Amino acid sequence: MDRVENEVCEWSVIGMDCGSCANKVRTALDRMPGVDVLDVAPMNERVRFTLDGAQTHHQEIEKTIKQLGYGVQRSSEAKVPDARASETSLKSGWFYTPKGQLVIGTGLLLAAAWLIELSVGGDIGHWAFILACLVGLYPVARRALAMVRTGQFFTIEMLMSIAATGALFINAAEEAALVIFLFAVGELLEGVAANRAREGIKALANLVPKTALLETDEGTQQVPAADLRIGQVVIVRPGDRLPADGQIVEGHSGMDENPVTGESVPRAKGPGDEVFAGAINTDASLRVKVTKGPEDNTIARIVQLVQEAESARAPTERFIDRFSRFYMPAIIGVALLVVLVPPLAFAEDWGTWIYRGLALLLIGCPCALVISVPASIASALAAGAKHGLLMKGGAVIESAAKVTKVGFDKTGTLTHGRPEVTDIVGFDQAENDVLALAAAVEQSSSHPLAQAIVTRAQQQDVVIARSSQEQALAGKGVQAHIDGAAAFVTSPKYAAEQGVLAPDHLDAAKKLEAEGKTVVAVYREKQPLGLIALRDTPRTDAQAAIAQLKQMGISAVMLTGDNPRTAAAIADQFGIEYRAEMLPQDKLEAIQRLTQGDRVLMVGDGINDAPALKQAHVGVAMGSGTDVALETADGAILRDQVEDVPGQIRLARAAMANIKQNVTIALGLKAVFLVTTILGITGLWIAILADTGATVLVTLNALRLLGFKPERQT
Repeated sequence: MDRVENEVCEWSVIGMDCGSCANKVRTALDRMPGVDVLDVAPMNERVRFTLDGAQTHHQEIEKTIKQLGYGVQRSSEAKVPDARASETSLKSGWFYTPKGQLVIGTGLLLAAAWLIELSVGGDIGHWAFILACLVGLYPVARRALAMVRTGQFFTIEMLMSIAATGALFINAAEEAALVIFLFAVGELLEGVAANRAREGIKALANLVPKTALLETDEGTQQVPAADLRIGQVVIVRPGDRLPADGQIVEGHSGMDENPVTGESVPRAKGPGDEVFAGAINTDASLRVKVTKGPEDNTIARIVQLVQEAESARAPTERFIDRFSRFYMPAIIGVALLVVLVPPLAFAEDWGTWIYRGLALLLIGCPCALVISVPASIASALAAGAKHGLLMKGGAVIESAAKVTKVGFDKTGTLTHGRPEVTDIVGFDQAENDVLALAAAVEQSSSHPLAQAIVTRAQQQDVVIARSSQEQALAGKGVQAHIDGAAAFVTSPKYAAEQGVLAPDHLDAAKKLEAEGKTVVAVYREKQPLGLIALRDTPRTDAQAAIAQLKQMGISAVMLTGDNPRTAAAIADQFGIEYRAEMLPQDKLEAIQRLTQGDRVLMVGDGINDAPALKQAHVGVAMGSGTDVALETADGAILRDQVEDVPGQIRLARAAMANIKQNVTIALGLKAVFLVTTILGITGLWIAILADTGATVLVTLNALRLLGFKPERQT
């Protein structure tokens, strides 16, 4: 049953805690026939690959991964983001893990050897240290040989094995045993820190309750939330978390969406409103119809997006990976020179320089450097997800940190996207007649302006006639057949181009537009009927967001399809540039021009602005957990707050600053101890302590990003 050709497999690899671990697994699997590695994600302890079962069996892959020193567990639930695999390594305490047992074993042996030396001394103490070293070295050397068989010669395990073995030959058994113990401690701390970085993602996955109250013909029944299906109705009591994405069928209540979007104030929701899995019902019981399956709800998709984002590596990370491939052989070459040149060229003592060369091997290990970038990226992604700020990987974070200009769509971004009819002007027509015809033309459209006109007609109990042959006039308006004749609702400019509006009609439209209103002309063939003006109110936080961007040295521009007068009225409120009467292709061309001189982030609704979002260096979709917000562009802002735009850029800048700090720590410590080691000031155990210390410092520094507050201004 296991031998399936071209099967896509997703497995959990327990103990894969850093980029170096991921490279070892990736390299080993790539060398196996019939295996094509698609993705290795250390922060999720996950490997995904295609397998030709005719060439390589599942068991061979499991054996290879285990020989590298990792646990492996097949996942049959690849599409359901789950923290269970990552929890396995720590669920019974660190002391039950292989890394924990190695620390305990080597620590006890080292302590016993010291006691023996203190109490007995002499050769017995020396042999006790040799035994402690060999027992601790065995699993490390076994992993090193397994990696050699996969073509990986320059690994930390190999360096450790060479250094410890060499130390034994020059009678430095005590230091060799201490080095092995410190190496084990460093690996354990790295694993604990990596699991801490995963906590943000685990917390998200655990927001969805395990059970739900399903409404059935026999009454309510408690069922697993994972078994819910689209169309079923669940009862959500006050204080309960929603078990699925859905639509309220009955009831009114406040909805605390802070776990999903980061929005701290509960929102009032009623029949017809969308609600998200993981949100908390605050006030009254609700009947909710399930609209998405458990594998596709908002929480699951956020977790999946953050997990997949790990694969989109930053250019800095890719550079460091390439650098480390040359760095390791170079360090080994330098260590050989340190061992050989002084004794051969200057008749120095062999033992002294062999010792210094071995210490140099340990100092040169690139663990801290390799983990410096992915640890920061993983922490930034988790911190962003906690506050409703999603970015699809390290490459997006690096681009966002360099942004110098932000392009905003108007409707639904700088404004609420909920326009209301403010004026109805009839040209020798009753206002209700103008409204009735406009509503009849617009009734099948989903555009916010169309919905506002239809809503106003319904509020005034206007009879809306049936329409046929509806047709959108891209960027200009809508036409349809009403009572067998063509009718139009378009921009005044387009109506004037068609020879419909007289000069006084245009003057009336311009006057309304000068007040910041959007105006549409209502007419039949060559017969003007009237004008309808609508206003979309600016978001209350947009002004503050743009002020924050200016403080960060970032300029803003508004790109809108609205007329110049309305666009000017809105832009003037924010003190920014604007481009008006822009069709989707015009926005695309505008972004192309802007990117020639600036690093551009475009913010839009993710549908009409898709071309511009893709063209910008970073495209960000606004939306409260919708498909568009999660799938379009390079990132998403889930809580529909414009102030999150500067927050997202601040997060990206904080992540890049953190990466620079990590690289400085990693390289700085190594530079200092390389010199002191060659000069004989520091020895083997200081060397491995410095390497372990650098790795721990880098990881702890990266974990500081988990406490990032997007609203914090610096």
